Amino acid sequence: MVNIHAWEIGDFIVTTQRQGPLSDIRVIELGQLIAGPFCGQLLADMGADVIKVEPPGQGDPMREWGRGEKPVWWAIAARNKRCITLNLRGQDGQRILKQMLQDADILIENFRPGTLEKWELAPDTLHALNPRLIITRVSGFGQTGPYHKRAGYASVGEAMGGFRYVNGYPDRPTTRAGISIGDSLAATFACNATLAALHHAARTGEGQVIDATIYESVLSVMEATVAEYAVNGVTRERSGSYLPGIAPSNAYPCSDGEIVIGANQDNLFARLAKAVGRPEWAKDERYATHRARGDHQEQLDGLIADWTRTRTLAEVDKVMESAGIPCGPIYRAADMLDDPHFQARETIIDVEHADLPNLKMQNVFPRMSKTQGEVRWPGPAELGAHNEEVFAEFGLTPEELVHLRAKGVV
Repeated sequence: MVNIHAWEIGDFIVTTQRQGPLSDIRVIELGQLIAGPFCGQLLADMGADVIKVEPPGQGDPMREWGRGEKPVWWAIAARNKRCITLNLRGQDGQRILKQMLQDADILIENFRPGTLEKWELAPDTLHALNPRLIITRVSGFGQTGPYHKRAGYASVGEAMGGFRYVNGYPDRPTTRAGISIGDSLAATFACNATLAALHHAARTGEGQVIDATIYESVLSVMEATVAEYAVNGVTRERSGSYLPGIAPSNAYPCSDGEIVIGANQDNLFARLAKAVGRPEWAKDERYATHRARGDHQEQLDGLIADWTRTRTLAEVDKVMESAGIPCGPIYRAADMLDDPHFQARETIIDVEHADLPNLKMQNVFPRMSKTQGEVRWPGPAELGAHNEEVFAEFGLTPEELVHLRAKGVV
């Protein structure tokens, strides 16, 4: 499999050799928006050859997403991917995709369930062509069950997975997170299962279907909320900036902003009490144990806030750090770019882009000591940027491409 690519981006040429633990893996990505493409991004970051398929003349809507004068989300969502156009609604496009999948390890899609089947690309059909193929399907509610045909966005999955109910303040309506966390969770769980299936295929030669859903992925991170209700009849309610019974652990006001402090273990709380000049708190029966602090949470948070609000963020941070207490200010993007720890670890990196000067984005996480992934290039601005390169690898001639383009297939 070819893993060295070179092409022009504006005035400079990208020449890169894929590295990372998945450098010998080929992925065909059919999804759009966030859930499917983020799964593909995770695999591409680790070196996989991800070929993203977009509809001709239209492309992934993510190309237009992002705030500000110049949309930038696409540069991240499609990073490290080779992008082609192919009309999967017609037989010609379906035939070409089937040809590509014979030489692929993974297929990712996040269409509404039944779409692949409608296009004569059902898993049984694809496995007849390539028994080792892993078909990763991401949807709102899954490929089975009474809701499986419903359209499913992250906001709906977050609501039905339980996240929305506990998010916000008790005296106000529920609120959403500031990001599409349901999509990202579904993509991450889908990626995890895909890697497990890849290991299984390496041992047995047998592919399989991954059925990842948004609502179940959200439910997976909902801690003990279901068990608490089933066993104790307790429904976790919205509580704002803290978790009920976990104290002290909250955002506290300083003279120039807010800082998060977490000192809910007994030894940590004793250190905090000493650090703020109130060592007697650690022996006070209202605060001496985990359960007692939870029972007097609001009162304790008020006492800590009385101490923090008379000091700056830097002053509180220095005191907490000296005492070994977890704490940190609430960052915006500008704060992250200025932070020396972010800089030392290259948590945020500069990426060259012809149309987006000063483009910065998050690096590849987590860190790996032997096979670290990397951001090799941003998502290409041109629709079908890699058509000639990719289709040539699958045997299509330039003349055939001209004919297919004229028919609207690519």
